[in-house]
Amino acid sequence: MRHLATYLLLKLGGNENPSASDVTTALSAVGVEADEGRLSTLLKDLEGKDVETLIEEGSKLLATFGGGGGGGGGAAAAAAPGAADAGAEKEKKKEEKEEEEADLGGAMDMFGVSLRRECQV
Repeated sequence: MRHLATYLLLKLGGNENPSASDVTTALSAVGVEADEGRLSTLLKDLEGKDVETLIEEGSKLLATFGGGGGGGGGAAAAAAPGAADAGAEKEKKKEEKEEEEADLGGAMDMFGVSLRRECQV
């Protein structure tokens, strides 16, 4: 795929007939190593063909491929007045509880036993 993408970018950049050397040079410029076997196969497959025509033919195949779902989900129903406030309040309480649990003050060991309590005994 990287070879084809690079080939197409070179064509877009004005190179009417990119060679294996052109593709390899472009790939190495961004730190990617070209696979000579795959690149030669790609160039052999594209030899004498018009890329724009190939893209057009391929696009027709994709259009008949299908795969769309049944459309997007429906819009959410309007919330009752005050429902947003209740949700925000619940979220705030949840955050506060998480903060309390997270703040151990450095006095817990890995088993959850307070080190201060153990030292005082």
